[in-house]
Amino acid sequence: MQLVYSPASPFARKARMLILETGQQDEVELVEVASSPTAPNPQLTAANPLSKIPALIRTDGPTLYDSRVVTRFLDARAGSNLYPDDRIWEVLTLEATGDAIMDAGVLMVYETRCRPEDMQFEGWVDAQWGKIAGALDALDTRWISHLSGPLDMAQISVGCALGYLDFRHADRDWRKGRDSLNNWFAAFSQRDSFQTTAPI
Repeated sequence: MQLVYSPASPFARKARMLILETGQQDEVELVEVASSPTAPNPQLTAANPLSKIPALIRTDGPTLYDSRVVTRFLDARAGSNLYPDDRIWEVLTLEATGDAIMDAGVLMVYETRCRPEDMQFEGWVDAQWGKIAGALDALDTRWISHLSGPLDMAQISVGCALGYLDFRHADRDWRKGRDSLNNWFAAFSQRDSFQTTAPI
C-alpha cells in the first residue's frame, strides 16, 4: 500500500501517527507530494479526484481517501481498537472536533496563500479562528477527561490539530486560558509517533 501525503498536512499526520502506533510502517509506503487548491498535484488527483491529502492506494481494492476513512481502514486492518466500540460515539465526535480545527486552520492559511491580497477577507479569517477557539474551549472543559483516557483516534486527531496550530498559527497562542488542554498536549506531544511526524 501507498499513503499519498504532504509532511505539512495535519490530516496526513493522523494517518502517519496511526501507522506508527499500530506497527504498520513496513507495510505502507509514504509517497510525498506537493499540492494546493489552485495547483493540484496530478499524482494526487489520480489517487483522489478531490485532490485532497491523504489518499491510501491499496493493491486489493480502490483507493481510500478522507483521513477518517483512511484511519478507520488502517485501524481495522491492524485490529488496534483505536475506535473502541464502548466509546465509539465520543471518539467519533472528538475526532470530528479535531478535524474541524484542522479544516479551519488550513482555510486560514489558504486565504493568504492562495488568494490575491486584494481579495483576502480578514473578517472571514477571524471567523475561522472563532470556530477554533470555541472548539478549544470545549476540549479544555467538557472533553478533557476523555482526552486523558486510553489512546484512541480522538486523541490523535486533537493532538494533530493542536500541533498544526503551533505550526501555522503560533502567534494566536491557543494555550492562553486553557491550562488543562495545554497540560494534556504537553504530555501527548512526547509520543514518538507525534515527534516522528512533525510537520516541515
